[in-house]
Amino acid sequence: MESTSVPVRLAFFLMLAMVGPLAQGAGGEADLALLATVAMPNVKGRIDHFTLDVKGRRLFVAALGNDTVEVIDTDKNRHERSIPGFREPQGLLYLPRAQVLYVANAGGGVDILNGRTLAPARRLEGLDDADNVRSDASAGRVIVGYGKGSLRLLDAASGEAKGDIRLAGHPESFQLERGGARVFVNVPTARQIAVVDRSRGQVIATWPVSARSNFPMALDESGRRLLVGARSPAAMLVYDVDSGKEVARLEIGGDSDDLFFDAAGKRIYAICGEGRIDVIRQESPDRYAREASVKTAPGARTGLWVAEERRLYVAAPAVGSNPARILVYQVR
Repeated sequence: MESTSVPVRLAFFLMLAMVGPLAQGAGGEADLALLATVAMPNVKGRIDHFTLDVKGRRLFVAALGNDTVEVIDTDKNRHERSIPGFREPQGLLYLPRAQVLYVANAGGGVDILNGRTLAPARRLEGLDDADNVRSDASAGRVIVGYGKGSLRLLDAASGEAKGDIRLAGHPESFQLERGGARVFVNVPTARQIAVVDRSRGQVIATWPVSARSNFPMALDESGRRLLVGARSPAAMLVYDVDSGKEVARLEIGGDSDDLFFDAAGKRIYAICGEGRIDVIRQESPDRYAREASVKTAPGARTGLWVAEERRLYVAAPAVGSNPARILVYQVR
């Protein structure tokens, strides 16, 4: 590797000092700089999942314990507004083409908001414990996991029901492959990953999970690998999506609830509620190494990776005198 001159190195570290310190941990140094901390006043309780309006520079945050959706201006890194009236919001999905925001509620039902004004447009009942929400853009549909074991297919623009796919238990995180018709679904109560053919509307395979409480999930589609976070024991499990076999396992922090794959950087970010982000390097599709553990805050276990911005957003709930906040990390 070509050596770097002293003035160039000095300029680099001065730049980092302006945006925030490099995050470090027991596993070494990570290319994560804390760019901003955005307080969310009066937000109490658990915080769940996020979605992003890329063009509008708005981050939407499901404040489950507060029965609100919080709106963050990602251009100015500031709290913009709080939207009340939900029933323990869990999953969020913003659709830029239809300009609608889907809000899935643990207390039941899915709310559809006007994406421009954020005014309520429609409420879909009959969806108990509505949880994660995903876009099936190629089919013009939205998929919602809910109840004791179902995926509800909805027309993306109108919210009209287009069918249900039954599962062996409540679905947690699920991922859609873009180059095919499969959906991979974490079903922790059944200790399995259900493989769904969304064009046929049925489960076509189930893969056993060797650990308990498999909640978060990410997909490396080009590498043909599915990445699954488990809590007991705390580990990341790696599956070959062609064979369904577990091909790798790596210890991670406890209480993970979101897992993201950075395809460009070949990194995985595991957000763990014990108060850390584990940064995992993908050395090959079957080999992984923990590069760093970045300290966050107790209970900070959800977030959002935004590849277009090279940013990782993490939610820290209010604890004691510390307010709820969004931690914004820049990735080099």
